[in-house]
Amino acid sequence: QVQLVESGGGLVQAGASLRLSCAASGRTFSTYGMSWFRQRPGKEREFVAGVSWSGRSTYYADSVRGRFTISRDNAKNTVYLQMNSLKPEDTAVYYCAAAPRTTLYTGSDYYTTEKYDYWGQGTQVTVSS
Repeated sequence: QVQLVESGGGLVQAGASLRLSCAASGRTFSTYGMSWFRQRPGKEREFVAGVSWSGRSTYYADSVRGRFTISRDNAKNTVYLQMNSLKPEDTAVYYCAAAPRTTLYTGSDYYTTEKYDYWGQGTQVTVSS
């Protein structure tokens, strides 16, 4: 069982930066691939970024590549999402999610919500223009 708790959301102006954190409980954190998803108002939940269990491989949605950076610290059971150059269209509830590393064979697997066994409660990010 893994519990995920996100933090770091808030209200910022366009062009600003935020860093989201997701703290995981349990001693098996390093056996999970981790990702961030978001749900914008009136939209379905969408993949934002993913990181492999080791941290060596990362994956990004086209809409955030070059602006967002995902990383993890297995010693702290935490995954991060550094968000730079924020835009109003980044406004959403951001969720972190954990999927067993044995189910993540290719980069495209990270995009699939059904791969993830555990989800956090979400943190709101609002970007004003």
